[in-house]
Amino acid sequence: MNRSHFYKSLLIVFVMVWSFSQIWPPQSRNLIDQFDAKATSGGTNINAIVALARKNEAEFPARGTYSNLLAAIAASKVDVAQLFPTNYVPLTGNVDPARAILNRLQRDGAGKFKLGLDLQGGTSFLLQMDSSKISTNELGASFTKNMMVEQAVTVLRRRVDQFGVAEPIIQPAGNDQILVQLPGLSESDKEIAKQQIQKAAFLEFRLVDPDNEEHLRSQPPLIPPGFELKRMPYRGADGQQIAVPILVTRKPERGMTGKYISDSKVGRGQLTGAPQINFELNTAGALLFGDITRENIGRRLAIVLDGEVISAPVIQSAITGGSGVITGDFSEKEAENLASALQNPLQTPLTLLNERSVDPKLGKDSIESGIKASIFGVLAVAAFMAIYYLLSGVIANVALLVNILILLGVMCSLNVTYTLPGIAGIVLTIGMAVDANVLIFERIREEQAAGKSVRGSVAAGYGRAFATIFDSHVTTLISAVLLIIFGTGAIKGFGVALTVGVAASLFTALVITRLIFDFLLAKTTVLSGGIRMLHLIRDMNLDFMKLAKIAFAVSWSIIIIGMGYGIFVRGSNMMGIEFAGGDSITLAFNTSAKVPTEALRTAAATAKVGEVGFDYQRDRSTGKETLRVTTLHDEVAAREGRPGNYIKVEEALKKAFPTAEFSRLSTDQVGPIVGQEIQKSAVIASILSLFGILLYVAVRYEFSFAVGAVLAVIHDVFMTIGCYCLTGLMGEGRQFNATFVAALLTIIGFSINDTIVIFDRIREDLKLGVPGSFKDLMNKALNQTLSRTIITSGTVFLATMSLYIFGGGPINDFAFTFLVGIITGTYSSIYIASALVLWWHKGQRPAIGDNATPVGRESGGVRQGAAASA
Repeated sequence: MNRSHFYKSLLIVFVMVWSFSQIWPPQSRNLIDQFDAKATSGGTNINAIVALARKNEAEFPARGTYSNLLAAIAASKVDVAQLFPTNYVPLTGNVDPARAILNRLQRDGAGKFKLGLDLQGGTSFLLQMDSSKISTNELGASFTKNMMVEQAVTVLRRRVDQFGVAEPIIQPAGNDQILVQLPGLSESDKEIAKQQIQKAAFLEFRLVDPDNEEHLRSQPPLIPPGFELKRMPYRGADGQQIAVPILVTRKPERGMTGKYISDSKVGRGQLTGAPQINFELNTAGALLFGDITRENIGRRLAIVLDGEVISAPVIQSAITGGSGVITGDFSEKEAENLASALQNPLQTPLTLLNERSVDPKLGKDSIESGIKASIFGVLAVAAFMAIYYLLSGVIANVALLVNILILLGVMCSLNVTYTLPGIAGIVLTIGMAVDANVLIFERIREEQAAGKSVRGSVAAGYGRAFATIFDSHVTTLISAVLLIIFGTGAIKGFGVALTVGVAASLFTALVITRLIFDFLLAKTTVLSGGIRMLHLIRDMNLDFMKLAKIAFAVSWSIIIIGMGYGIFVRGSNMMGIEFAGGDSITLAFNTSAKVPTEALRTAAATAKVGEVGFDYQRDRSTGKETLRVTTLHDEVAAREGRPGNYIKVEEALKKAFPTAEFSRLSTDQVGPIVGQEIQKSAVIASILSLFGILLYVAVRYEFSFAVGAVLAVIHDVFMTIGCYCLTGLMGEGRQFNATFVAALLTIIGFSINDTIVIFDRIREDLKLGVPGSFKDLMNKALNQTLSRTIITSGTVFLATMSLYIFGGGPINDFAFTFLVGIITGTYSSIYIASALVLWWHKGQRPAIGDNATPVGRESGGVRQGAAASA
């Protein structure tokens, strides 16, 4: 082995070992086992806690391992901190030691594969900061919006720790939005989590109007300057809670807010025993609070939380001890949540823009369908390569397996969360990964046909294919990177998978397969008789350009009909809730008692929530049928925490059809702001992607080629949209959503990939001075690349068909869209892109071949002595 091959082998081994280290262990360790392994002292106590936790697991499986272990610790009445090393977890203030330790145990025992909500169930919230509530002076001139986002992320992370979520995702999403994902969160904790996450805990101390009762008796109430009218909860003698009016100052007295609170905990009133919140102030807060109470003895001081007056006690004397009490009509749970929120206050209120929840059972089905789609996709592509390219195909399959290992390793190292679209990206990458190998193998075939030796054919095949492989992969990367930049969480994951997969395919195709070929050439006689491959498409001589005008006319007719049908017939029905905004739930039901759609509409009308959409959906992989219900988004209800339209419809359906046994599997609430942002980011990503491709192709080829390539891509996008609209002819029809956007951007990358291969051969023939008119030269190039075009499109089609058949939900939408894109992309590379370049130059050869010296061509290969392509 020469030195170059030795270092390449070392590099490959290092990359594979590193990738494996990043994906191991793949699954999270059981929390009870992790507790048992990490606890170092108190053997009897540990055994008792573990035994009780396992008993709880058997009796209360729905409660979750975290809650069962926490209950076992509480029942043991053992100081759990004494069971672990003192430095295992920082325990400060009144942090719950048991929860803190369990959260640390979960993080330490987490597997490398982080599953998204659609794969393991849970809840997701998209929140927006309302920075208008805070003035820059209060925060300090250096406190920027980014710092406010970071502070909110830190606070939210501390708040969700109490729910025992193993791997919460809390991250900025744009300039003023925060994404919170809580995988595995139980339905019982969902509402509490929503309240805790949204609660700003923006505490203010405001003085009450000294003439409050007198001013309120006026009709209308007299509101003095600097004061505003609020409502305060009050429980009457009959036990009913009412809201009484109260006049308080518009701003906190001398800036006295919750930022001065250093600690808060739940206590009990001395007389009533009712829950109350005892709080401690820091040094600056204690001095300020002492001054305020000293100067206002006899006046009422209102305690205002998140804009609502909780209580307004009379100041009896100066409070200088740095502590205080918040009383109110609290339940035990409300007091605990309020104390927790005050310990971790937000600098700015948060508004809920989007909420999604997925039942763990649905997530389990998604994992099964995703794995099944992946396995069949890999097997289909690998089988084709082995059968068609024989030994070369087996070598490509080795590279394919290494490609998958590298892809998973890099994604785990980047802490990418695996989602259904992410799995689609992996399977799609599998189909596209063989593209580089097909280009190389087809080139090797041509070189052998031209009479070169096996070694010469391999060297020339890799050398001549490099420029085409590089160009086609770069143009695909342009779309993939834009998915990462502009995509939402799930689409971003798909973009990462596609980007890493494309980069890995370059490495495996150009380094690993070449090294294997070099080893076989040097050490064995396996290739002494030549590299054998099947050859189903031989020396075609079709006049593609003859049909270009007809194909162009038919193509744009389909586009006009399809898009016209979508705009004028389906109208607003084309927009899914991710674009239009709205609420959607997916319900499981007893299939033997399936309710007709018209009966569902009649029952939903009793809820009086406006237009309601119903769509029965069947998962192709599992055969299970679900009901999707879509309603208008009720922003007021969401803001006030009242049941939304979808809940009212769900209750109406359960009441009207008890035998149907409806049960909720997932929830998706999208405010109109989110829909507008998705549309905006989709348009920006598409325009930038097309501009990037135009610029790259113009630099690498010439402007006419760039125009042809971009217009062909636009054609593919419009054709796909048109076909998507026409699905309305077969029932409810598919709707535009974020997954559809991801598929469109992927189509852009795929379509240009195929076009680049054809353009590269045209450019090569022009530089070689192949005789004939530009039309003849173009037809010749199309015939020479036809085998490669069909095979690469075919392998991607096989992988995508696996997604379509076995992938449910968003994967199926993506697969359908991309299947249409594969067909139109292959077709447009021949009849749209090439034809546009021919018409641009009016049949004349472009300047790219002006200095070429005419040479001969035989059997599609370059004659000995001919100049090598770029």
